[in-house]
Amino acid sequence: MKRLMALTVAVGLLGTVATSLAAPGNKSKAALQELHEFVGAWKGSAGNKLTLGPKDKFWEEKISWGWKFKGDDCWMVVNFKGGKFLESAEVKYSPEKKKYQLVGTPPGSKESIQFEGTFADDKLTFERLDPATKDTQRIRINLAAEGIRMIYQVDRKSAGGTIWKMEFASQQTKEGESLAKTEKGPECVVSGGRGTSAVTYMGETFYICCSGCADAFRENPKKYVDEFKAKKGKKK
Repeated sequence: MKRLMALTVAVGLLGTVATSLAAPGNKSKAALQELHEFVGAWKGSAGNKLTLGPKDKFWEEKISWGWKFKGDDCWMVVNFKGGKFLESAEVKYSPEKKKYQLVGTPPGSKESIQFEGTFADDKLTFERLDPATKDTQRIRINLAAEGIRMIYQVDRKSAGGTIWKMEFASQQTKEGESLAKTEKGPECVVSGGRGTSAVTYMGETFYICCSGCADAFRENPKKYVDEFKAKKGKKK
């Protein structure tokens, strides 16, 4: 009897440990879900001014956001086609620091640069100290027009200075969307974002928002369907 009780206690402790180990991943996903409107393909132009005139130099740029999953861990992957500041980036959330983290790779570079920041009022703000110049770099990414427009801006502040100087800005429009008001649409079964493509499981139709969520769903559809239905049940 004592042996059975000891085994029961041990199993309970293991369950508690497993829950605590899974908690950071759950907190990260909840924080990253706040960024769901960024997910998708964007296109626009960029230059050294926010508002470009006919004689100003500019370049075309495309940006795509998507989810990536590995076990209980998740993050967002961002790719910049034609970007002059970053070629690719990963956005994660640190529950310990309560900060979003962006690790990006500049075009033609093998070394990454890391920023930390916050998300508030539909705006992501990241900062980093440039070790070479001691300047502070800032990235601001904000949404407008109900998530149809995105403005991506990079600024720099000299060491010991107080004034931010814009290095460049990019104005993007989400592909496949119009500036007219759109309906919210179905929910992604994996991330909770806006579902854009249909998938099926056990005769039921669900929606996913990006290729990363599609990969995760294909790998373990039961897990995400069960979580999705449990969440929907709690909302009733």
